[in-house]
Amino acid sequence: MHDIISMTTPSNTDQRPVRPVVAIIGGGFTGAACAFHLAGTLPDGLARIVVFEPRSMLGGGLAYDTAEQAHRINVPAALMSLVPDEGDHFQRWLEGSGVLAADPDAVTPGGHVFARRSAFGSYVAASLAPLVESGAIEHRRDPVRKVAATRAGRWTIEAGDGGALEADIVVIATTHPSPSPPSMVDRALSGHAGYIPDATVPRALMDIGRDDRVLIIGMGLTAADVIATLDAGGHRGRITAVSRRGLRSRGHNLSPQEPFGEFADPPSRSARALLRRVRDSVAVAEASGLSWHAVFDQLRKQGGDIWRALPIVERRRLVRYLRPFWDVHRFRIAPQVEAIIERRLAAGTLSFHAAAIAGVKRSGGGAVSVDFRPPHGRQPFQEQYDSVVVTTGPAHGAVLSSQSFLKGLSDAGRLQPDAVGLGIAVDEQSRAIDATGQVADNLYIAGPLARGTFGELMGLPQVVNHAVLVSESIASRVRSLASLPSPSR
Repeated sequence: MHDIISMTTPSNTDQRPVRPVVAIIGGGFTGAACAFHLAGTLPDGLARIVVFEPRSMLGGGLAYDTAEQAHRINVPAALMSLVPDEGDHFQRWLEGSGVLAADPDAVTPGGHVFARRSAFGSYVAASLAPLVESGAIEHRRDPVRKVAATRAGRWTIEAGDGGALEADIVVIATTHPSPSPPSMVDRALSGHAGYIPDATVPRALMDIGRDDRVLIIGMGLTAADVIATLDAGGHRGRITAVSRRGLRSRGHNLSPQEPFGEFADPPSRSARALLRRVRDSVAVAEASGLSWHAVFDQLRKQGGDIWRALPIVERRRLVRYLRPFWDVHRFRIAPQVEAIIERRLAAGTLSFHAAAIAGVKRSGGGAVSVDFRPPHGRQPFQEQYDSVVVTTGPAHGAVLSSQSFLKGLSDAGRLQPDAVGLGIAVDEQSRAIDATGQVADNLYIAGPLARGTFGELMGLPQVVNHAVLVSESIASRVRSLASLPSPSR
């Protein structure tokens, strides 16, 4: 066991450390971006910044720490950057590091770069490496088991290795929980060799045979990744993807066009009114020679203002009824992945269905029999599969029970779900709101788990801007703790 005293403040817990301690739980892209910008905002040595991340690399996380060569970023590299003021920061790194030269398929015929997702993880890690080497950021390769408030108003963090750290400020930058498989499917197939309840687990698809008949439940970005991964591995069997609405992620229009429409001024006060404006804007855009992509680019750009203008009840309606349509238009697939999908559709080895799963049972020889119920009274049908892969997206409702430290904070009343059901309740500075409605001025939620307040927090540019907001708020508090005046602007 670690020597706990060596990792904490002196034995008198009321005595503040020489430097305020900021603990960031989660070192995927969100946590890495928070640490990067906080270290860049504060004077050297003013605060101790500790990132808890079990992976060897900071910045990879679930999205970018992948060995799958078929997994690509789903927006052009020129639009991805850890540094908001330098939009081509990632693309310059790609060209200068030699990574791009080793991946000729990354460049489209039009010159747009869609690099492998692992390359973006390496870029973020390389950006943080000098800060880690200098000690400005400490990387602790341990999971967090428990976080508890002290009587002195600080936080005790217990790591998986038994060590502990006392912090003045805590940032929760963890990701969403794993997918929640449909209960009917899970009951019928739990333990089946061909059942994959979470496609995001590394090497989850490795046991699928080249000729297996594969059912993918879900049609979003993860489903597209599964199709591309199977294809890259030589799979030649039949793949069927199914969702209730039959909506699948769309591709890009890489022709130059500016965002189109206006959705924030005046603001829409209902999900229905917003939907009408979007439909009208798409029609006007098409009449002007623009594609729907331009309208959704404007929606993304104004997403925060649109979200804040909606009453809570309308945000819930939007999430319940319109989010699937938003997701497949907003989160687009890379051209390389789109080409694989189109090729397999043309070859007849891939199909998409709009249908609910009405029944699942195991058949002879390890096969799985699935009953489908299409919408609008169409004829039900049944098909046989060798493998079933779940790609239904994160289980938003299970956020506070997904990790032991989150459950502990929830049980203690320190965290509560947001009113929309997307993550954790926070204020406009992304500080946690406890069960009594009080704001914790030293407990922050960074990244997608703050979506209930901020709305659009899944796209990388929005996550970066949110990390900057959080780091600036923390920096102000650190200066206060260190009794230093805020710098003049």
